[in-house]
Amino acid sequence: MARARKEDHSAHRLILDSGAVIALARGDRRAFTFLALSLEFRTPIEIPVVVVAETSRGGPRDAPINRLLKAVGSVPTTHEIHGRTAGRLLAAARSAYTVDALVVAHAVEGGGAHILTGDRDDLERLSAQHPEVVIHSL
Repeated sequence: MARARKEDHSAHRLILDSGAVIALARGDRRAFTFLALSLEFRTPIEIPVVVVAETSRGGPRDAPINRLLKAVGSVPTTHEIHGRTAGRLLAAARSAYTVDALVVAHAVEGGGAHILTGDRDDLERLSAQHPEVVIHSL
């Protein structure tokens, strides 16, 4: 499930990307199992603001997303440093996936994290120089 990297000394927190939030909102069993284990171990769970923007549209269809945000996720403050770090990640990976880069930047600037994603390849490329960021795929 986790990618092969150096020993896992990343911060004990879980960041959900858009794919993970959508999977959880749809009741995906694998995502739910991962989340339940994280909660059991009292792992702080974070949903970056860019993920909220990508997964909500302000209508009734947002109800599952809103329940998830209320139940398990904190939405940490985003600062200029996150944007600058995301820009460097995009350049290093020669990528144009800004939302993914902002999710990885959030992990990097927080000292590391586990990221649950439905888009493993892009996040692994973006975090390639950061062993403190561990990607878990759905």
